[in-house]
Amino acid sequence: MSPEHEDLMTTDNQQDVLSINTIRTLAMDAVQQAHSGHPGAPMSLAPVAYQLWQQELRYDPSHPIWPDRDRFILSNGHASMLLYALLHLAGVKRVTRDYKVEDALSVSLEDIQKFRQLDSATPGHPEYRWTSGVETTTGPLGQGVANSVGMAIASRWLAGHFNKPGFEMFSHDVYAICGDGDLMEGVASEAASIAGHLQLPNLCWLYDSNHISIDGSTDLAFTEDVGRRFEGYGWRVLRVPDANDLTVLGEALHTFKTLRGKPTLIIVTTQIAYGAPKLQGSSKAHGEPLGDEEIKGTKRNYGWPEDAKFLVPEGVRERFQDRMGARGKKLREAWDARFVEYQKQFPELADELTRMQRREAPKGWDSELPTFPTDAKGMATRESSGKVLNAVAKNYPWLVGGSADLNPSTKTYITGSESMKPGEHAGRNIHFGVREHAMGSIVNGLCLSKVRGYGATFLIFSEYERPAIRLSSLMELPALHIFTHDSIGLGEDGPTHQPVEQLASLRAIPGLIVLRPADANEVVEAWRVIGQQKSHPVVLVLTRQAVPTVDRTKYGAASGVAKGGYVLADAEGGKPEVVLIGTGSEVSLCLDAHDKLTAEGIKSRVVSLPSWELFESQSQEYRDSVLPPTVRARVAVEKGAAFGWERWVGFEGGIVAMRSFGASAPIKALQQKFGFTVDNVVKVAKDTLAKAKA
Repeated sequence: MSPEHEDLMTTDNQQDVLSINTIRTLAMDAVQQAHSGHPGAPMSLAPVAYQLWQQELRYDPSHPIWPDRDRFILSNGHASMLLYALLHLAGVKRVTRDYKVEDALSVSLEDIQKFRQLDSATPGHPEYRWTSGVETTTGPLGQGVANSVGMAIASRWLAGHFNKPGFEMFSHDVYAICGDGDLMEGVASEAASIAGHLQLPNLCWLYDSNHISIDGSTDLAFTEDVGRRFEGYGWRVLRVPDANDLTVLGEALHTFKTLRGKPTLIIVTTQIAYGAPKLQGSSKAHGEPLGDEEIKGTKRNYGWPEDAKFLVPEGVRERFQDRMGARGKKLREAWDARFVEYQKQFPELADELTRMQRREAPKGWDSELPTFPTDAKGMATRESSGKVLNAVAKNYPWLVGGSADLNPSTKTYITGSESMKPGEHAGRNIHFGVREHAMGSIVNGLCLSKVRGYGATFLIFSEYERPAIRLSSLMELPALHIFTHDSIGLGEDGPTHQPVEQLASLRAIPGLIVLRPADANEVVEAWRVIGQQKSHPVVLVLTRQAVPTVDRTKYGAASGVAKGGYVLADAEGGKPEVVLIGTGSEVSLCLDAHDKLTAEGIKSRVVSLPSWELFESQSQEYRDSVLPPTVRARVAVEKGAAFGWERWVGFEGGIVAMRSFGASAPIKALQQKFGFTVDNVVKVAKDTLAKAKA
């Protein structure tokens, strides 16, 4: 070890510098060994993250799932080595999928040496559920800070629901580090706007202002005054002129902790690849390894042994344990002791809190689910879903959500509960405003904090929410995305508002359950599926127009929804010649066509297929019992794109679906124009049957 390196260890401040440089050198070495990654941001941000973790973060590395821990999000996830170095040096323990804390590191030094390699705990961007201590998946820029708003809302809601005099069970803060790229993304702007409106006092973003993006200087495309923008949102804006000034960083964080009243943006001026002789402040350090010679020169500037790789000097891990670790353990043990007394005085709330943390549904959550009587006129599934949502909400206290300025249309308001307002966050209804993208990300943040979050809008606007939906599936979150106005059936609003390709697009997302119920009782069963989810997000797709409530004494039980598809009406003897497969509002059309085919002596079966994903997960035996392999004459009927239906009807099957955009007209005219009539379904069924026989 060089004399300069030894000198670093002589004072308390120099111990800080030693720890910061350990983070930097681990990042450089990992990226170089992987021949891939972003070393510049971890090098510049190391002092910021170090100061936050060591001095402020309420976090116990020995129990990283403590419910009242502060949340730390690295929104600029390309800087992932910053987080991995912190997790390693702090000694964060690994947690199993069934919530057991193991006596093993979440990120070992060997994991860092395998940065970006297959099955490593250190993937290119932080992945939730993959690496313990990672609070959310931050791949696409802007998502992490948007998630942080959901987490901050959740923290405030949890405090309002669980805290009692003498028992402060929730008071944690949420911190996110972000960069220029995050703040260019629209989702971050939407999320910042709603955070400012709600006056979230427990939210702090630390903005890495280095004026560098992949293209080069941010002057190429990003010259706005970020601070003034955030002041306009209603945020407190603080500035740290030099990221290496731990004193000023500490003062800014202390201001956030003490002034409160609104969210805080701390603008920290940094130099990308700090300390690199040739590349400091250069965009070349943003997305590629520094190179062996540049690394040696940088290490010399740090007073580091230039040939040492993956070096963690003596005393660095201990420093994390002595400060952050000791503080977090003391706070967590006090919380545990408080919870023991809390269980005695508030047993029902304590049970709720425990169930929430394990993503278990409350006892009796479905005890008041309604049964809807047969009704030829029926009701829109958005109407029946609104009734069911409120029946569920009575016994599911941590069901919290709202719509993107569409409560009167989506029917997703929880009656008997308040709305969240500026400075008042105990209500269960969130008014997201016209911010679909942020809504999806905030719902993910709620779910990451174990609140059962949902958001609602029209199906066509799932396009705006899709990135967040995809991430909810990638993270295996039980997020609920409710979409109404689900087809061309909404009529005069025209093709801009009529979804066509959205169902196929959503069904393409791995792990996402898409449910399009046919009537009010299928809606009930859809909610029964939703309420039990622990690791799958659900998209619930609902009509604006009324659909008949099916006579269940005559047709199959709606409980078949749990299997994704079931026989609703059958040919005599259960041996059909042709199978009609429908979803949502088209199931009643299939039933009418079935009656006409039966009257003409053609043996038909109607299958309701509300969820392709659930049906696909059933045994082959069950699927064959619903869709017999020997029956090749199959017809799919859905007011969405034809794409994908070949899976169920075969290439010789008939498909009554959309092959164009819709049109602006009353619903009856649209159904006639696009072939959603009994006569056309019967014709397609006959033609398909004739082909199969031939």
